[in-house]
Amino acid sequence: MIKTTMEIDGMMCGMCEAHVNDKIKADFDIKKVNSSHSKNQTVIVSEKELDAEGLKKAVGEAGYKVLSIKSEAYEEKGFFGK
Repeated sequence: MIKTTMEIDGMMCGMCEAHVNDKIKADFDIKKVNSSHSKNQTVIVSEKELDAEGLKKAVGEAGYKVLSIKSEAYEEKGFFGK
């Protein structure tokens, strides 16, 4: 699993978060996505690494600007942290 964290400019409210989340869900095969306008970031969990240019394009089409993208290995935590 891969965790991709994007810093995004332009999200102002919960509706903005929903627009970004919906666009990413529609364009990419992901496990989960969570956006925060207060942190100016979106976190995506996927099986494989996502195309950075594709992410920038998708977020741009939703009306926002990607400032940075960071991908790292992600281990899902079990019920007891295992």
